[in-house]
Parts: sequence; structure tokens; C-alpha cells
Amino acid sequence: MMRQYELVERVRTYDPDADEALLNRAYVYAMKAHSHQKRASGDPYFSHPLEVAAILADLKLDDATIATALLHDTIEDTEATRDEINDLFGGEIGALVDGLTKIKKLDLVTKKAEQAENFRKLLIAISSDIRVLLVKLADRLHNMRTLQYVKPGKRKRIAQETMDIYAPLAARMGMHGLREELEDLSFRWLNPNGYKAVVDRLTALREQNKGLIDEIQDALRTKLEEYGIQAEVASREKKPHSIWSKMERKQISLEQLSDIYGFRVLTDDEDDCYRVLGVVHTTWRAVPGRFKDYVSNPKQNDYQSIHTTIVGPRHQRVELQIRTDRMHQVAEYGVAAHALYKDQVNGNGSGARNGSPSQESNAYQWLRRLVDILLEGDNPEEFLEHTKLELFHDQVFCFTPKGRLIALPRGATPVDFAYAVHTDVGNSCVGSKINGRHMPLVTELRNGDEVEVICSEAQTPPAAWERIAVTGKARSAIRRATREAVRQQYGKLGREILTRSFKRAGHDYKDDALEDALHRLPHSTVEDALAAVGRGELPSNDVLHAVFPDVGPMEVPKRQRIKRNEEGWFGLTKAIGLKFRWPGSSSRSREVAANGIPIRGLRGDLPVRFASDGGAVPGDRIVGILTPGEGITIYPIHAEALKDYDEQPERWIDVTWDIDEDNIDRFPAQISVTAINEPGSLAQIAQIIGESGGNIDNIKMTKHAADFTEMLIDLEVWDLKHLNEIISGLRSKSVVNTVSRVHG
Repeated sequence: MMRQYELVERVRTYDPDADEALLNRAYVYAMKAHSHQKRASGDPYFSHPLEVAAILADLKLDDATIATALLHDTIEDTEATRDEINDLFGGEIGALVDGLTKIKKLDLVTKKAEQAENFRKLLIAISSDIRVLLVKLADRLHNMRTLQYVKPGKRKRIAQETMDIYAPLAARMGMHGLREELEDLSFRWLNPNGYKAVVDRLTALREQNKGLIDEIQDALRTKLEEYGIQAEVASREKKPHSIWSKMERKQISLEQLSDIYGFRVLTDDEDDCYRVLGVVHTTWRAVPGRFKDYVSNPKQNDYQSIHTTIVGPRHQRVELQIRTDRMHQVAEYGVAAHALYKDQVNGNGSGARNGSPSQESNAYQWLRRLVDILLEGDNPEEFLEHTKLELFHDQVFCFTPKGRLIALPRGATPVDFAYAVHTDVGNSCVGSKINGRHMPLVTELRNGDEVEVICSEAQTPPAAWERIAVTGKARSAIRRATREAVRQQYGKLGREILTRSFKRAGHDYKDDALEDALHRLPHSTVEDALAAVGRGELPSNDVLHAVFPDVGPMEVPKRQRIKRNEEGWFGLTKAIGLKFRWPGSSSRSREVAANGIPIRGLRGDLPVRFASDGGAVPGDRIVGILTPGEGITIYPIHAEALKDYDEQPERWIDVTWDIDEDNIDRFPAQISVTAINEPGSLAQIAQIIGESGGNIDNIKMTKHAADFTEMLIDLEVWDLKHLNEIISGLRSKSVVNTVSRVHG
């Protein structure tokens, strides 16, 4: 175990002005507080905070952070209090220890809703001071290094939490080395067989490639020396988890990977990076499509480097990373390399030690933006999904026509690009141009693409966009817009219902009157009340009595079931007040009554569906049944299922077809066919339906005898005329005995 003076000396090697007294007090206080505690390994508990402090000292962090590491478990696991920490070490360290104590109580792998809420708390805690995250990552790293002493069940939970949350957070903070170790340690316990397979194969490859690594390094050094470029050349081996992930992602074997061994060239300045690139590319053949310049276009976590792959000595593919020493420090240590919390000289020449850096790194700005999104009010599950998407994806860089750089996750589409520019741009997007060419919105963007978003004020983002969007921001905005569109449609339906209800009572409906009566209803706004009526959650009679308390109870006549006669369904149509438009008619509609609500079918956002038995097609006279919270179910007037609602007249909604002349939607219908049992009879039935332009959705054999078969066929057709044509065609076939439409 590291001695007190050893820790102090380690800190003073990179920070000669470190507060030695503070470090000594924290060391002694933590050692005494944990003196009677043991870890699962049997070691003294104090060895853990001491190792956490050592990890942070390796990152060259300030003395306050090192002291916090020593004290981070005292409030949670000992009799120490926040007030005592404040008194002995100051409010700054007290706040850091308190933030870590709160994080320790969070369970980030519980059921989804709780996990999301705890993750929100985690991000709020670390966004107030980045040192909270740095100590927590070091704490998790040491716990993972000693995970073998933990019970198997808890071991897997901790490893999963590390893989899902802490490793990606380390990556987004630019702490590459720490992230790789966290991933490897997690991989070892989550997939021990996979881990062993990769490690064994790497051992074999090392033996097989003995001498090759040194040969490549020597060739690079020699060539750079010829051109007078001073640079350090080093090799690295890809980590087991990184190898396994790439094999899974690209569905390839380990032997097919070209970057198991990589080489890093460190130069003194940025100009030398490009000189090295020139030497390498003129000496060895570059592999097409394997060049990336993160120097001129840094990643959002501030990572900078030039990546290229060449065919080097022995015709081996060699992956190169070219960067300066400063870039390397940022790549390995991320936000910890920015010296955000070390002495900074301000304009007056005085030192500043606090948790508010004068210039935040891009990685830390990302964290703050994430917390801003958190506070917008999305539900926890959406926030968790958004954050995990943002954590895990690599990036592509695209440009607006004016040259603005937009960084997006790999696999992003123009929809993601539009929302990255602005939420309003995304909501009004109707198309895109990529590099000057009109391209579908599902096109996957590539590095360097110039993307122009085509907008229309009349556009509302369809819910289906959520399936093609990659970024959490786009998905969240699409969900919000979809919910608002559905709410507005429910509100429109509710206004129609109230207008008719008020009219039957001899009154005119007005929004102002409803607003004045809101105190009598369980809704705070007119829009909420209208949407509740549209969803069937608030009866129209309740609204009527809230607006006009003196109106007595209304007698609503029961719906009368009538039998079909030679005059068709006029009696029932007149009774419930439908209007409809015959498909193909020249007039906008043939109105039987003027107060029907237009229904377009299944493609709108308002939950409108057709009855499962029989369906309905344009040309049928229809009625809607309102089910609270679910929407409207459309039935043909002659459906037998409607008798179940005769005693519930308040659920009947007057509806009408509203089909455009160029309609491309099909509608559900069901027919019953009795066919003779002979080879090819089913094929003849399917042929008639197919040649007529119908679509078979399902076939069910209801009765099978020696001579005949009865079957139910679910169809999709354009309208009633189309359905009748199919029925007539089937009746003309000799193998068909009877065919009739099924009415639910």
C-alpha cells in the first residue's frame, strides 16, 4: 500500500505548488475513518481510496481532486458527515465528496424507468463539476480491477453497468486509455469465453509476427530521419474488447482485421504531422478509404489525429496515427489533459482554483448540452435512449451549403442532419440534397457530404421518421411533434363532438365559454379538455353541464337497429347523420347529413382503425365507435358487432369517407368462399384476386370436407366497387360454389 509521503511526492512531481498539508490531512482522516473496514479481498478498505487517488495522480490532477479521491467513501461508509468534511477540508471538497456519495447510491442497471431516472441524477451530479466524474471513473476502474473478489451475481451487474454507462462516458470525455481498460475488464466478466478466445488468438499472433513489429517501426524511423523529421514511433496492440466488437460489427474473423497492430507517430508540431503523412504516402501505397483527418476536424471530445492505412514492409497493412505530443495527451487523458482545474493565471495575475474552467473542453460542453436536454422535460426512457445513442456512436462530419460543420453519429441520415441544424428545420424537412443531388431521406451520410435540407411550412414529421433517425435529438423531437399532432387531431375531433352535442341542447359551442368553465373540469386548458373529449376520456355531457349548469339531463335516443330492405340503409343513415363521398364521384361529397367527421383511413396519426371482423371499404356507409384512450373503430352500418353498442349511444361518432381521387391506400375486407376440393382450386382463387388488383392478407380454412372447403380470406381493396368486382370474378369460376362478403 502506498505510503503518505509517496502520494504527496507523486503529486508534487507534476504540481510543485500542491497543498501538501491538505493531502496529508485527507490521507490521515480517510485512513482513520476506514480503519476497521475490510474489502471483499480481505485487504484494508483504505487501500481502495488510496488506489483511486493514485490513478488520478497518474492523470496529473489537482490536489483538491486527489484529496476528494481519498475521502470519497467517508460520508457513505463511515460516521463522517458533510458538515465535518466542510469544516476540515473546505466547502469545495465537501461538495465533491457529497456528489460522489449521491452517485454511489444510484443503481444504473435496474428496470428501465428507474435506470433512466438514476442516470439523469448521475449526469446532473457530474455536470456541476467535472472532477466528480473523474473521481467516479477512477473509483470504478479500481473496483473493476478487483472484481474477482465480488460475488458472481453482483460481479455481472457491475460489469454491465460499467460497459453501458461508465466506459462510454469516459470515451465521450476523451479518456481513451481509461475507457479501453474499463471495456476490457467488463468484457472479461460479461463474456469470459469470447475474452479467452481473443486473448489466446492474440498470443498466437504475437508469436507468429515476432520481429515484424520491430521491422515496421525501424522502417518508419529510418524513412522519417531521411527527411529530417524528428518524431517518436511506437506500436500498440488492439485491446480484446475492441477486436471482439469490430469482429461482431463487421461480421469478419480476427485474421481479416487489418488494425490489430497499430503504429503511432508523435511529432513536435502540427506542420510535422502533415509532413509525416506526405513521407508515408509517397513511400508506401495508401489503402483507399482509410484516411481520416481529425486534426482539421476534431471530434466532439477534442480528439485530434491523422489516421491512415498503408501497405508497408512485408506487404503488411499498417494502420498509422499521426499526432503531436499535445494531441496525444488529449487523446489519452481527455478532459483531464486540459488542466482545467490547475492554477490558471487570470488577467490580474492571480491564480484560480475552482470548478469553473475559463475555457471548457468540447467534451465537457457536450455534457452540459446533454443536461440541458435532460431539463427540457422528455420522459426518462426517451432521455436514456437519447443519451446511450449519443454515447456509443462514432462520428461523421458533414457541411451545410454555407460551410457550417455538423458532427453526427455514424449511420446518420439527412433527417438527423436537419434536426442537428435546428429542431424547426427538422420538423419542416420534406427532402434533401446531398452534394447537389436530390437523395432520399433514408440515405446514410458520409464524411465530407454537403447536405441541403428542403423545407415546407406545411410539413409535420411523420412518426415513421423515428425508425430512420439515428440521433437521440432527432428521435426525441419527432416523438414530441408526433404527440402534438395527435393531440391536435384529438382536439379537432373533440371540438366536432362538442359542437354537435351543444347544438342538440340548443346552444352554440364556443372556446371562450369552455375556458370560463374549466374550473369545473379536470383540465387546465381548453386544448387539454378538447383532446380529452376526442379521446373519449371526458364525456361531452359533462362539458355541456360545466358550461351550462342549468341544463337538465339530456335524453339521448338509443341507436335503432333496422333490417335491410329494398330502400337500403336510408333509415339508419338518416338516424345517425352520416355523410360520405362515393369514390370516383365528381362532386366533393354526397351529403345525407351535414355533421359527419371526415375519416381518411389508417394512414393518419389519429388512432383510427377498422373493425377486425369484416373491415370497411370506401363506398360502405360507416359509423365510428369511440373507445376511451384508444381512438375510433370504424364499422360498416350493417355490422352485427354494432348491436353491442346499442345501449351506449354516447360512443357513436358520425363519420364520413374523405378519399382523394388519387388515393393509394387499400382498405380491409373479408370474404367467405366455398370451393370444390380439386387440385389447383386455391391457385385459381388467388389468381382472380391478384389479376383484379386485390391483395390477400390472410387465408383461414374454417371447414374442410371431402368434397369442398370453406375459407375466410382477408383482402385489401381500393373500394366497394373493387371488392364487388373481385367477388363477381370469383363467382365466375367453376371451382367456386359460393362467395359472400363477411360483415363483422
